[in-house]
Amino acid sequence: MAKAAPAEQLKLLELQGLDARLKSLANRRRTLENDPRIKDLEAALSVANGELGAAKVAVHDAEAELKRAEADVEQVASRIERDEARLNSGTGLSKDLVALQKDIVSLNKRRSDLEDVELEVLERLDTLRAKQAAQQAIVDDIQGSFGGIRAELDAALAEVEAEAAGLRTSRAEFAAGLDAGLVAVYEKTLAKRGVGAARLFHGTSEASGMKLSPGDLAEIKAAAAEDIVFCPDSGAILVRSEEWGLT
Repeated sequence: MAKAAPAEQLKLLELQGLDARLKSLANRRRTLENDPRIKDLEAALSVANGELGAAKVAVHDAEAELKRAEADVEQVASRIERDEARLNSGTGLSKDLVALQKDIVSLNKRRSDLEDVELEVLERLDTLRAKQAAQQAIVDDIQGSFGGIRAELDAALAEVEAEAAGLRTSRAEFAAGLDAGLVAVYEKTLAKRGVGAARLFHGTSEASGMKLSPGDLAEIKAAAAEDIVFCPDSGAILVRSEEWGLT
């Protein structure tokens, strides 16, 4: 059975207190790192970006359609200009001039139809651009909220890490002053059980919160003060003191 002076064993409670605070900070860190607001905003941002991407594609397609419509109108307008120039020159056979007049009428009708198409595309493009701008505003708003929360969490995490760093230093210094063999047993127990040491207070293990059986208490009572004893339920080292009693 491992042994250590009762006064050294008593110091394990202070060491356990430091470890409990470090564990609490680790839990706090995990809570901050897994803040549900971040996941919710990430999901919302993913959806919003998807809709913004679709809006940009729609605007791009409409812009391409408008360019084609403008090119069609320009092509017909150029042909009308050439035909009118030939007609106004008065050269050519009469039947050819009549044909030109008919062609110009037809081309003007074609240009009017194309201009209507151009106008419809332009109006649709204005609507799509407005939709894109509105969706961009949604994305910007979500990103702003995300940035604000991220900054808040980063500040909180920095505070946690600063406190934990100080505690780790204090713990290392304190552990260095304890019996090395006792600390080794404690560390092994802590790693395996999650709790390294706790009081045995009036027959109750503060590691498990359970009152020990008469048999277990009798066994612990029979152990020497230097003997390291363990909680039968939690496996943690039980620190004894006469003033705390065994029963």
